[in-house]
Amino acid sequence: MPDTHELWRHASLHLDLETFVAQAATWLQGRLPLRRLEVWRLRRDGRAVVAVMAGDGAGALAHAAGPHALDAAQAAALAAWFAAGNAAPETAGRPPPPCLAALRTGLADGAVLAVPVPGEPGASAALLVVLPPGPEPAADTVTACAELRGPFAAALENDRRLRELNALRRAAEADRSSLLTRLGRSRLDEAVVGADGGLAPVMQRVEMVAGSDLPVLILGETGSGKEVVARAVHARSRRAAGPFTRVNCGAIAPELVDSELFGHEKGAFTGAVARRRGWFEQSDRGTLLLDEVGDLPKAAQVRLLRVLQDGLVTRVGGEEPVGVDVRVIAATNADLPSMVQRGAFRADLWYRLAVFPLVLPPLRERTQDIPQLVAMLVQRASRHFGLRPPAATATDLALLASYDWPGNVRELGSVIDRAVILGGGRRLEVAKALGTAGAQGPALSAGPTGGGAPATTGSEGIAPGLAPAQVTLAGQVGAHGQVIAPLDEAMARHIRAALAAAQGRIEGPFGAAKLLRINPHTLRARMRKLGIDWKSFRPAGAG
Repeated sequence: MPDTHELWRHASLHLDLETFVAQAATWLQGRLPLRRLEVWRLRRDGRAVVAVMAGDGAGALAHAAGPHALDAAQAAALAAWFAAGNAAPETAGRPPPPCLAALRTGLADGAVLAVPVPGEPGASAALLVVLPPGPEPAADTVTACAELRGPFAAALENDRRLRELNALRRAAEADRSSLLTRLGRSRLDEAVVGADGGLAPVMQRVEMVAGSDLPVLILGETGSGKEVVARAVHARSRRAAGPFTRVNCGAIAPELVDSELFGHEKGAFTGAVARRRGWFEQSDRGTLLLDEVGDLPKAAQVRLLRVLQDGLVTRVGGEEPVGVDVRVIAATNADLPSMVQRGAFRADLWYRLAVFPLVLPPLRERTQDIPQLVAMLVQRASRHFGLRPPAATATDLALLASYDWPGNVRELGSVIDRAVILGGGRRLEVAKALGTAGAQGPALSAGPTGGGAPATTGSEGIAPGLAPAQVTLAGQVGAHGQVIAPLDEAMARHIRAALAAAQGRIEGPFGAAKLLRINPHTLRARMRKLGIDWKSFRPAGAG
């Protein structure tokens, strides 16, 4: 009887079933009167038999024909013969069902012993050992064939898992390809546009901090590219192979923040029908971007502070803390220091998050990056709309550089989308696209006479051309007569104007969120924070 230790070694070395069968056939040659090995599977539907492959004594491989259609009686007979086997003394001589001979047409002739091996759930499988024609096989040969069950069962299980992994990999690749198509990108870790231009100082700081696990706080106006910079930090870190997860804190309902971030146990609250891992656990050994972190409720801020301090999360309804290894990057367009002074944001959490701040300049302060951004956005829009990518002219670029870009790169992307569509792939209609932006874009603030160009803010929150001493906050009048309203007051006024224009609608093509170009969930969160009731803007008698 051959020692099967060598076969077990081959089963562990060769996850691919074809290679293992070839190695096993070669090794068994001379130890058994072996003519051929055949691995068969009876599919779950019971209507077809697939011979996975066959190996001869020289180690060559041949795929048997299949699948083969079987009627119910044939499938039942073959399944029973596979399950019982005849490579054991008590079943020796039990002949195979007649349908097997027909299915094996063209394969090696000879006596056939069946060694049942575990198949996939709901299916069955067998190793067919083909012996030379002649008298009944000896008892020791039958016993030796039965000993092959263990290593071949392990090889089939390895093959099943390998096929599952390959299917999951193909599905993940399809999801990734779909995501890149929706994002208009060719890869997730695309180079940061402006890394050698207006964002050069920021990227230098990214290189400094990426190799550590320090928390990073990214500050910048809406649409300035905070997520892009966060991905750059992740891609340059030792966690690059781990997950990168973005969570919009402003889009989560306050009552669901704990469940979303920290997870919950089954039965923790109504609707918790199963345990759920929160975003921190799902980002283990990776990076978690907390976008709009200033919108977190106070209670969630306390629990976030504990995660940053101890690396432990406790699921809602749970008792035992769970350790997580997550690098936290926070991002916001809010004035967190002012929020700390007003008591709207915890000072201890601010100190934890602001270990290494990155301040992103608005697009109006890095107009040298506009040509490169336009080229990238034109390519993206053209792929998305199925049009030929037109080239931007010097006039187009001059028009784009002269615009103030209150929505930054996000607004530039919308303008380029419109320009590509309006030009039909033949040219960029930048003037028309910018005219649409000027007609619909938010008016930031009027000058002293109520007209003229809107006042803009620099990277330090100060109007260009004014020294810091010339500007006072909290609605005070500066040295040149400019009225500087608090940010929350200006935001509330602007949201109310959008709600009035939309007649209280928030979502949809004519909703306030569409006018303001923000996510409806984000708009609702800001309305709750500012105490704005959309119902007061509905026309009388409206449902």
